[in-house]
Amino acid sequence: MSYPSMADSSGRTLGAEEVEAVTRVLRSGMLSSVWGKEVRALEREMADLHRVSHAVACSSGTAALHLAVAAVAPDPGDEIITTPISDFGTVAPILAQNAVPVFADVDPDTGNLDPVAVAAAIGPRTRAILGVHLFGAAATGLREVADAAGIPLIEDCAQAWLTRYPDDRLAGAVGTIGCFSLQQWKHITCGDGGLTITEDAALARRMRLFADKGWPRDDGVRRHESFGVNYRMTELSGAVARAQLTKLPGVLADRRRTARRLVAALADLPRVRVPADPDRHAWWLFPIVLDPPLTNREVADRLVRAGIPARAGYLAEPLHCAPALMGGPIYGTSRYPLTVPPAERVPTYGWGTQPNAERLITQTLLVIDWNEHYTDAHVDEIAKAVRAAVTDA
Repeated sequence: MSYPSMADSSGRTLGAEEVEAVTRVLRSGMLSSVWGKEVRALEREMADLHRVSHAVACSSGTAALHLAVAAVAPDPGDEIITTPISDFGTVAPILAQNAVPVFADVDPDTGNLDPVAVAAAIGPRTRAILGVHLFGAAATGLREVADAAGIPLIEDCAQAWLTRYPDDRLAGAVGTIGCFSLQQWKHITCGDGGLTITEDAALARRMRLFADKGWPRDDGVRRHESFGVNYRMTELSGAVARAQLTKLPGVLADRRRTARRLVAALADLPRVRVPADPDRHAWWLFPIVLDPPLTNREVADRLVRAGIPARAGYLAEPLHCAPALMGGPIYGTSRYPLTVPPAERVPTYGWGTQPNAERLITQTLLVIDWNEHYTDAHVDEIAKAVRAAVTDA
């Protein structure tokens, strides 16, 4: 049996609506969002969806995180606490703003930041918390930690479109700034694109200026109020994203329906743990946590041989062990900004520092690709293969 993939049309919801959107922009002759209408409309629709006042579009999910980090304005050497289990795009914006990523350990069941570990990592130079809703599960408890410390919370929602907290608030609308990705592999896509949302008008303005070279564009004068780069989204991307945004509720409904089926099918399986709240989870991937003596690589190998799109660990190594942080240069030949803080606050990276994250990556975490076009037959085949893989291990 073949499985729909987000790498091609079998696993995407791209269709006539997106073709019409692209055609509309091309016929208008205006492909730039500076003077066009599509990206501004996308921002309004994104803000309305999340019931917030402001949304800012940009060129990628990593760019969205960079806008957020730039907006909270860390000084060189300030620290931002984040997770060791995420894409490097979560860490790169911290370094790009000359700030220092400080990692806190994760919950061993969800892979999301452990609020207790985050609170323990806060120091005098902590400027923000950057939490990730891993695989689409809400990272709970972080807003309370951020509020107690008087610092902003940035939510990385790249994998968490329409994820809901236990109180049903949408991910991205709980923190100070929420960041989203429209990259090829996400729930909805325009190839590459990003969005930020916030209730804070001043932060929204900072992000908009940073995405457009500090050019305010609202008074007809060519001037640059602040430092910024060019992270503008094009009208073509914005139009496709608008068409995709209308399909988002259906995408999530379909992913949640089939995920519920697999959760039920694996519920009685010993040494296998699955997410407990499928109706609030976004199911970017389907994560499974294995208990010893099962190991993720052994089970993943068995699943792959059975034709299941499964992987062990999600990352080659957790981010705090990434070569880029362990010893490689950051700017030029220097380790700046990692060598800037006072000696007592120079972060410690490497194996042995975040044991829960390390155990998930190397031993316990198994992920299965998930898609809105999976059928009951796909789910039943996955369940059968998982049962066989863990029974034979």
